[in-house]
Formats: sequence, structure tokens, C-alpha cells
Amino acid sequence: MIAGNRPREYRGVALFSYGFRPFFLFGALYSGLAILLWLHFLRAGSRYETAFTWLDWHVHEMLYGFVPAIVTGFLFTAIPNWTKRLPVRGLPLFALFLLWAAGRIAIFVSAWIGWLATAVIDVGFLAVVAAVAAREIVAGRNWRNLRVIGVVSILIAGNAVFHLEAHYAGGADYGARIGLSAVILLISLVGGRIVPSFTHNWLAKQSPGRMPVSFGRYDAVTMLVSLLALIGWIAQPYSPIIGFALLAAGIAQAWRLARWAGERTISSPIVLVLHVAYAFIPAGFLLLAFAAFGEIPRSAGIHAWTAGATGTMVLAVMTRASLGHTGRALVASRAVQLIYLAVIASALLRIFSPLLPAWSVTLLLASGLLWAAGFLGFALLYGPILCSAPPSKEGS
Repeated sequence: MIAGNRPREYRGVALFSYGFRPFFLFGALYSGLAILLWLHFLRAGSRYETAFTWLDWHVHEMLYGFVPAIVTGFLFTAIPNWTKRLPVRGLPLFALFLLWAAGRIAIFVSAWIGWLATAVIDVGFLAVVAAVAAREIVAGRNWRNLRVIGVVSILIAGNAVFHLEAHYAGGADYGARIGLSAVILLISLVGGRIVPSFTHNWLAKQSPGRMPVSFGRYDAVTMLVSLLALIGWIAQPYSPIIGFALLAAGIAQAWRLARWAGERTISSPIVLVLHVAYAFIPAGFLLLAFAAFGEIPRSAGIHAWTAGATGTMVLAVMTRASLGHTGRALVASRAVQLIYLAVIASALLRIFSPLLPAWSVTLLLASGLLWAAGFLGFALLYGPILCSAPPSKEGS
């Protein structure tokens, strides 16, 4: 943020001084606790009812509860840097956080308040986020990043479809695929810029060698191929023709990742984890291609994207942004490396769970516990940082 646009010294609650603080902390807490609750209901069952089946509740709260919290934290931290405008903070940020929390409560008591009221509260959060973010981007004339709002709009539409499907069809399939596709597009779009950029910044301080290829025509073509494959997958996930499109997207995404010199970042876990996270995107495309050909269960590819790409990238971005925007060194401690490993291991176990039927339940439970350990571990490690008074140069 440039000096001329810096706000007066913030004197409010530290937690609401910048977008990443409340949404990263409570998003991580909610993710870990929701998975533990899901594992409990999976093993012990429950007579408690919501407007969703328990499977749909799990899917919805990961895709449309946890992920939007992190996306919001990222957006309202990045936008001031993109636009050189003042950040959303204090009471407006607190109000936005309360709206997100209201959505989580509404989902849980949806059997009492009705599906329509639940949908309005839940979908309303992301709609407000998109409107405020678009206002800031337009006011700052930062037209390039309006594409991010376009992807968030797909997430909003998917959430609305999810609620409608769950009520009228008894289960949400299209809504889940739309939401997951939007998340993968968002990671491809944002990750496709920050992964090579952060890698370049770190490698520039090391010995000479291969550097990441900057965003160019190949990346744009890869995004287009991926978009078309995802549209086909939303419509016809078991079509062999769509399987070939998914295969092409997987190969294109794998080559895109290979151009970013990730093998040179082994000595920097906080950079390496970005490459590992992105690797789950081509893996998901390829696994879903084989699922479309009838070779493997679809769940393997879906969890390569949810537990793998989404979970690992979210954790990578949260740890890095929390350090960078509070003036701390961009170094992953041993404890942080452990939570990286926990979430990566969780993803791998969840991918293999449907592929090894005899071990499926054990792998699923182990995966859930590792996921909870990773995200609750983030809350434990970073909670004091996120709740402490903001340094004078926060957000610069």
C-alpha cells in the first residue's frame, strides 16, 4: 500500500484490522471442528437433522462454508494491494464475519428455520463479499482482477443450486460439482500467478539456475482447456468424451506446473508446499478422466481437488500471508512443516480410500483426523499472531 493511501493508525480490535485475520483463524477452526463432527456422525450416527443429508452437509460446509471464509480473507487482504485503496476493517469487517458465522449457524439449524431462509442467509454472505470486492476493484480501476470476482460469482451460483437441489431433489450433485469447479478455477487463476511469482522471488536470492516461466499464452490456453473440461464434467461426469477433455486438461496443467521450477525449492518448505498443492490439480483431472472411463471411483479425483489442491493450497496461502502481512520472516518452522505434512497426508489417504475398499473406512478416518490436526494446528500456531496488535506496516 502506498504511503499516501495509508489509513490513520487503527485502534480497534486487532483481530478485525485486516481481512485475513478473522477469516483465516475461524475458517481453519471451523474446518477442523466440522471434520471431527462429520467423523463422529459417520461412525456413531445421529438423530439430529438439518435440511441436508449428512453427506451433503459435509460437502456443503467444506465447499461453501470453509472455502469462502479463506477466499474472503485472501480477497480483502489482496485487494488493497491491487487497488492502493484502504482496506475493509473494523466494524464493516466484523459485520461481514458475523454474516459468515450466521450462515454456518443457519445451515446447522436449517431444519428449524426452513431451507429458503437458510439459503438466503448462506448465499447472502458470498453475494455481499463479491459486491464489496467488485466495488473496491472498480473504484481502484484494477480491471484485470475482476476475473476473480467472476469466479466467485460461479461459486455463488453453485451454492444457490446446491440449496435448490437439496430441497427439491433430496441431494445436491450439480451444486457440488459447480462449487468444486469454481474452486479449482480460482486456484488455477490465482495460484497460476502467485506460485511462479513467489518461486521467482525466492530463487532470485539463490544460486543461478532455471527460473519459473511467467504467465503467458500457454497458461491462458491451459485455463481455457481446463474451463471447458470442467463445464463438461459438471454436465456429464461419466461421459468418456468428457474423460478425454479431462485428460487433456490434466496433461496441460501438469506441464504448466513443470514450467515453474518447483524442484529447485526443496530447501524452502514454504515455497515448495505451493508446488505440492498445485500438483493435486492435474492429479484430479487425470483421476477424474479415468473415472469417466469407468476405471476407478470418482471419489479419488474429487478428493484430489478438495483435500489435496484446496486443502493444501489454502494452508500454504494462510501460513505465508499471515507471516508476510504481520511483518514476520517467510520461513516455515518445524511445527508449520508438520501441519503441511498432516494435510498432504490427509489428502493422499483420502484419495486412496476408495481405491482400497478393504481399508476404506480406516483410511477415511485417518484422513479426517490428519485434516483436523493440520487446520486446528494452524489455529493453535497462528492464533496468537492473528489476534495480536497489528504492526505499523501491516498490509504494505
